[in-house]
Amino acid sequence: MRVGIVHLIHESNTFYPTTTGFDAFRQDHLLTGETIRTEFEGAFHEVGGFFKGLDEAGVEAVPIFSARTVPSGTITADAYEELLKILFAELAKAGPLDGLLLAPHGATVSEAYPDADGEWLARVRNEVGPGLPVVCTIDPHANLTPKMIAACDATIAYRTNPHLDQDQRGLEAARLLVRALKGEVRPVQAAAFPPIAINIERQLTSASPCRELYQKAAKIHDRPGVLSVSVVLGYPYSDVEEMGSSLIVVTDNDPDMAGSFVQELAATLWDHREDFVGQFLSIDEALDEAAAVEGPVGLLDMGDNVGGGSSADGTLIAHAIHQRRLPDSFVSLYDPDAAKQAAEAGPGSRVFLRMGGHVDDRHGAPLELEVTVKSLHDGQFAVTENRHGGWSKVDMGLTAVVVTDPGQVVQLTTYRTTPFSERQLTSCGIDPSRMRLVVIKGVHAPVAAYDSLCERLIRVNTPGVTTADMLALPYKNRRKPLFPFERDAEFTLDLA
Repeated sequence: MRVGIVHLIHESNTFYPTTTGFDAFRQDHLLTGETIRTEFEGAFHEVGGFFKGLDEAGVEAVPIFSARTVPSGTITADAYEELLKILFAELAKAGPLDGLLLAPHGATVSEAYPDADGEWLARVRNEVGPGLPVVCTIDPHANLTPKMIAACDATIAYRTNPHLDQDQRGLEAARLLVRALKGEVRPVQAAAFPPIAINIERQLTSASPCRELYQKAAKIHDRPGVLSVSVVLGYPYSDVEEMGSSLIVVTDNDPDMAGSFVQELAATLWDHREDFVGQFLSIDEALDEAAAVEGPVGLLDMGDNVGGGSSADGTLIAHAIHQRRLPDSFVSLYDPDAAKQAAEAGPGSRVFLRMGGHVDDRHGAPLELEVTVKSLHDGQFAVTENRHGGWSKVDMGLTAVVVTDPGQVVQLTTYRTTPFSERQLTSCGIDPSRMRLVVIKGVHAPVAAYDSLCERLIRVNTPGVTTADMLALPYKNRRKPLFPFERDAEFTLDLA
């Protein structure tokens, strides 16, 4: 048997001020054929799980197409069609296939197709026909759509946030597909779309209220005939009709059972909807709380969440730290020009820089200071531990580390960098355990790296294109009613 593998991931923040073009994928990750196998061998990623599951079953894995780039703005229409042109050219070259393992993100938006994942999945289904078994993995930050569900026989979301089980879910998907190919099971699925958007601040799966919802899902998964259960948390930064949370149940050839169980799980979420409303701290409140903690404190900058598609150059917390003249603090800012100026000045030099605050006017003004250049780096590092996202190679580009007079360490990167690994600091000679404050531009994804390094993690409600306060975002296309925007929303089950 031969099983094709396709991977196309982008988390599209429609509030980001600029679009994402084809070059972003070409610079970051765009592979075809056997180079995909080499890239993902041993990776903590669902594609790595695909290969492992097929290999253990003696099924030939046929890598076809793999593309991703850092979360950013809406994909241009031209870039989207160029990606699909390559995908379908490679699919045509792959030869006869017995099944497909697909890995979309679930929150991809293009200018022409708000449901970009549903569109390419549907095109793949149309190309291979209705009889070919197709199993799909998605990020739980997907905005699930009926079109996505209709294109696949089974859809499996990661179960952890931070995403530490991607390889396990890829392995689960591969094993399920192999069972289907052998005729042992016939996967069918149902999805429910209750009118609720779970706040990003509430999406830590190891803590309440998510923990109890996932425990309920696990109990359903243990019932006879159930093949998979997924909680889809949703992605609030794509302004699309399907924005919100959803549930999926996959059963063995029993659509009525799938529908009944997914309704049970959706009702549980709806009954506890008030628990999923965000709880917020201002910058000053967070700094006051941090002052009472002895060890390193991680300040999670939710409004400049790079993993959610933000600018990575937000300065609001850095300004507050500077105003309080707090030493031994760290912040990373995406600023190619400042990094270049620091590099030209050289280590040990004093230089005046306008740092951060350039991408838009939502994340603070530039930090304008005379600083001392401490060190310069190529910005490349390997991630050997299991961290959110499953990637093992990171490139920040030319990176400069500078220090302000009060003692704030500022890392200036040439590429936007997600703060998923402590190696972002240690690769540049920065010891996070010696920092009093570490500004981390994320919400839950960095927890895997920083929970053991920080005495406490504090989530800070900063403004921006990834603000945790969803009510502050200028939606135009979301469905209505939707809790918590419409507090009087009523629940009518919608199955797919």
